[in-house]
Amino acid sequence: MEGAVSHISALKQFVDFFEHAAFGLAGLALMVVGLALGVTMVMLPAGLVIGLSGFAMLVASLFARFDQRQ
Repeated sequence: MEGAVSHISALKQFVDFFEHAAFGLAGLALMVVGLALGVTMVMLPAGLVIGLSGFAMLVASLFARFDQRQ
């Protein structure tokens, strides 16, 4: 039974890592979209909000904790 627990734990860590990586890549993509929208004067307010939201997502994915206690 101990082997099954370690496989589940390893799988959970693997999935947690890729959730953080996907969240960071989504933040990076939003930053690029926000930059592209900010080039035009009409879409500058939307570009600022989208770009800063992407930056916040990227920073959150880098500094989030993996070992959350329940």
